[in-house]
Amino acid sequence: MAEDKEKLRMAADVCSYIDEEKNHIHLEICLPGVKKQSIQLKVRDDSYSLVAPREDFEYVSAAAFCCPVDSRKAKASYKDGVLKVSIPLKDPMEGARTVKIA
Repeated sequence: MAEDKEKLRMAADVCSYIDEEKNHIHLEICLPGVKKQSIQLKVRDDSYSLVAPREDFEYVSAAAFCCPVDSRKAKASYKDGVLKVSIPLKDPMEGARTVKIA
């Protein structure tokens, strides 16, 4: 019985930045040789994780965001080996409660 060989994992090259209007965080992730259908990107309100397999190895990445984001509104596109992700930052007062002053 042949054993499955575990693929080598390599860090994806990630550039993250907040746009000039300070309302979105952007990720640009280089994934040359990866098919769009095989990319597994998960986004939470405080972090993301990525697995992107190729035939010979797989790219992996995980990181926390600098500020809370609205993960439900994340958008991503993949072209020419670059995954671009845009996620709106949460309003820091979202969910805040007004305190009645006695």
